[in-house]
Amino acid sequence: MRVLTRHTPTSGVARVVLAAGEAVEAPADSLLAASYGIADTREGKWSSVFTAPARGGWVDLAPEVAGDVHPLELDGRTGWSVARDAVLARPVTVRQDHPWPALRTLFGNDSGFLRHYSGAGPLVLAARGPVDPLKVEPAEIITVNPLFLLAYPDGAEVRLRAVDPARPQSVRTGAGLALDVAGPATVLVQTRRRP
Repeated sequence: MRVLTRHTPTSGVARVVLAAGEAVEAPADSLLAASYGIADTREGKWSSVFTAPARGGWVDLAPEVAGDVHPLELDGRTGWSVARDAVLARPVTVRQDHPWPALRTLFGNDSGFLRHYSGAGPLVLAARGPVDPLKVEPAEIITVNPLFLLAYPDGAEVRLRAVDPARPQSVRTGAGLALDVAGPATVLVQTRRRP
């Protein structure tokens, strides 16, 4: 599976090129166009699995909101914590890990604003605005507004805290919270916040 992007960073579209029999999961309403013969199998209410025929094919996917599409290559060793609504497409070789112990530590029993993914292959992210990679050096700590957070890798040390304990906070959305990240790591943020 290969991912080619166009119209980035403002109105990104991801072309997912599939070999014979390869499949990709994506939101059902994200299909813009596909080569002839791509099979569309509905998985639940919101997602579809698009499978290539024997000759291979492609699927063009467009996110619901304007912004960047960013292929994040998972190497099979390092997983990533990703904003809950940010995944546009994933191959069957990348899985969502639920529950993920590090996220349970962060959020307790609540599901929180992040999901964890592991495996190998391109996880296609849909961002609001352009994607901005922030490199965090060893022994450096940065604070990220969770409403702008897109993803961070395993190995990054993170701590979630209230911006102002007297004001409302939500672990489901990240509103009213701050995420401290200690390096070394590269944190992906989007330049427009989630609603």
